[in-house]
Amino acid sequence: MDFAFTEEQAAIRDLAADIFTGKSGPERVQAVEASAERVDRDLWRELARAGLVGIALPAGSGGGGLGFTELCVLLEQHGRSVAPVPLWETALAAAAVAEFGTPEQQSSYVVPAAAGDLFLTVGLEEFGPADPRTPETSAHRSTDGTWVMSGAKAVVPAAHIATRVVVSAATPTGTGLFLVDPAGAGVRAETNETTTRALAANLTFDDAPVEHLAEGDSVQWLVSRAEVALAALQAGVGDAAVAHAVTYLNERHQFGRPLSTFQAVSHQLADCYIDLEAMRVTLWQAAWLLGSGDDPGTAVPVAKWWATDGGQRVVHRVQHVHGGIGVDIDYPVHRYLLWGKQIAATLGAASADLARLGDLLARPEVTV
Repeated sequence: MDFAFTEEQAAIRDLAADIFTGKSGPERVQAVEASAERVDRDLWRELARAGLVGIALPAGSGGGGLGFTELCVLLEQHGRSVAPVPLWETALAAAAVAEFGTPEQQSSYVVPAAAGDLFLTVGLEEFGPADPRTPETSAHRSTDGTWVMSGAKAVVPAAHIATRVVVSAATPTGTGLFLVDPAGAGVRAETNETTTRALAANLTFDDAPVEHLAEGDSVQWLVSRAEVALAALQAGVGDAAVAHAVTYLNERHQFGRPLSTFQAVSHQLADCYIDLEAMRVTLWQAAWLLGSGDDPGTAVPVAKWWATDGGQRVVHRVQHVHGGIGVDIDYPVHRYLLWGKQIAATLGAASADLARLGDLLARPEVTV
């Protein structure tokens, strides 16, 4: 299996890096974090003009017509910049509508999402130790034939600016995905600040009218892609955090030589390198399998676990080797700690990932 990027993927990586580097420096990120929305709309428009927001959406809907692997290439660069834009949320919500939605739904949401004209997001997490693949939020048909939803979703990212939320729910026949207006009837939103200083909402549904999107394996389809998308973000976060540490440790001197030459420090960076390499190889294996339509077997939970467990170790080590300056919340490296912790807690922590991996390994039909 060759994980080297194609020329097209390398071009996406380089274009994204140029835009994120040029439009989302530390000062700009800090300014956006102090705004009411906490979203960099100028950067979002730039990403849309470059065709990156819709890179993995169908060409017939105005997207780039590329695949999930190319989206992960983009998301890794997003993680490197820790830029305040809801990229993975909008991209995956739009991809779900493109995959399962009616032509009318695709016209209403996928086309404008690809153009950067609206934001979408996903509501997959619930309160307590819940598996996102088996939601307790429920949806059913009312007496007039329309679908209504009851329950709650926790920490829905960017819900305050989203036109629609793709929400997972239990149905009378299994599970399914639904489109919900976060400002619609029967929906109550409680907005809070997250670890990354972005805004997210706890959404409560009380017989809220919703649009049916899909049932069957649709929840599994979306959750798997969300987990690998988060792994791509985490790979970028960890890689950029280590790059900050290397620069700092080579410039900072103690006892007449750079801090990077001290064995205790270099061992910390070596451990970061090992974690990052494991994160990368498991990420690209899972992304490639999902993008090619092959059975991912255990690849998704393995990539998710490495991103969760290894990613946290990397950002904590980086914080540690920065010494006193590492605790300055305005110092750029601190944002990588915040992003690493937030990503690691999304869709289940490391222990939940291991439990699910164990369950999969116990099934004889699962490919390891």
